[in-house]
Amino acid sequence: MLFSRILKAIFFSNIFYGCCAVALCIETAYQQKIAIASPWFYCFIFCVTIVYYTYAYLHQYQTINITTNERTHWYFKHRTTIRVSQYVLTILIGIMLCLFGLNQANTLLQQPFLTWFVFCIFPALALLYYLKNMNGFQWLSLRNYGLIKPFLIAFIWAGTASILPLLYHNIFNQAPFVLTAITVFLFAKNWLFIAVLCILFDIKDYADDFNLQLKTFVVRLGLRKTLFNIVLPITFCSWILFLILAILAHFPLLRIVFNAIPFILLITVCYRMYQRKSILYYLAIIDGLMLVKAICGITGMILFK
Repeated sequence: MLFSRILKAIFFSNIFYGCCAVALCIETAYQQKIAIASPWFYCFIFCVTIVYYTYAYLHQYQTINITTNERTHWYFKHRTTIRVSQYVLTILIGIMLCLFGLNQANTLLQQPFLTWFVFCIFPALALLYYLKNMNGFQWLSLRNYGLIKPFLIAFIWAGTASILPLLYHNIFNQAPFVLTAITVFLFAKNWLFIAVLCILFDIKDYADDFNLQLKTFVVRLGLRKTLFNIVLPITFCSWILFLILAILAHFPLLRIVFNAIPFILLITVCYRMYQRKSILYYLAIIDGLMLVKAICGITGMILFK
């Protein structure tokens, strides 16, 4: 019972998502061969991820029957604690942003338009994703576009994990930001890999999305066509992008083989999606593949020189 409560606290409160985001950022540092960022950078990424993902569920229990969703019920039960933690984390994020801005003010003011554009595009899309439907502005709420939703979420994740660590490194070291081929392929590989996870996660929300007439892949195509016509081809493309990255970065063969593990596990998970799973399965196993990918990437860089 205690173990179950701990698991729910880790996964339902989005602490696990925060750990995945930090791990992916560290993987980028190793694969881009840049210095590991300061602990404050990873603390910032961790806190922002938790606040962002908690925001949606913090309001959801007010409009949905709490008995229909285990995660929503958990949020209702712990709503006071979660609200307090949201305030504390938001204040901490603000303090870290202010300190970074003050310490790097001169460097930030000298950054070209490209740096500012890349820096702003990902948080801007993240905000538009949760934008409430206002009369006349429904088209701005990116969450309403079911077919692009998984790619949008993955785009934000890939930008946070693959681009922001490089931006931080360059600003901290007063170096110009340059989009190299390795950076582009690393971003694209992470984008497609996480997009597959998002599509698989939509399977959990099939009933709700169907009732809301949100045309996700699984609602429009059905489970089988989604898995075989969408998920597996995108997984293959993501693996091809990694192979191109490995060639450009001169990865040794054993490192390439070791990094194949997350893709093999992803394909295995796809074939198990015919059976209905609990919410913890989706959070731990499907989204957990992000953590597995990061661990394999970091370990491969360390062990196989």
